[in-house]
Amino acid sequence: MNLVTQVFVLLAAVTHIVVGTLERFFYHRPAVRVFLTTSPADAPQVTLWRSGVAVYNILLGLGLIAGFIALHTGDTTVGRTLIVYLCAFLVVSGVLFYVSFPRLWRGAVGQALAPAVALAAAAF
Repeated sequence: MNLVTQVFVLLAAVTHIVVGTLERFFYHRPAVRVFLTTSPADAPQVTLWRSGVAVYNILLGLGLIAGFIALHTGDTTVGRTLIVYLCAFLVVSGVLFYVSFPRLWRGAVGQALAPAVALAAAAF
């Protein structure tokens, strides 16, 4: 995989790990809620959902890092498979996120843009 693909894979990984960490451990702060949802309002009834989404984001980011490590430690088939699958997953999830919640378009772009660039670069 070329350098552009690898850079955008790592960017997607870091983005998802950071967002997941914010969702899971710092959502109680109004500034974090504004960053993630564009509103300072808290909705305690979505705590379980938010925690699940946080873990999902962190695990997706760690999966991308595992693919990157596999790619660089000689297991290129596993590395490429993880990277392509998880990037495709993130792009589709980002599109569905936008369709479901157009008001949160920034989150959808944040979820899908880096993996989309990584996939496009991997095609060349």
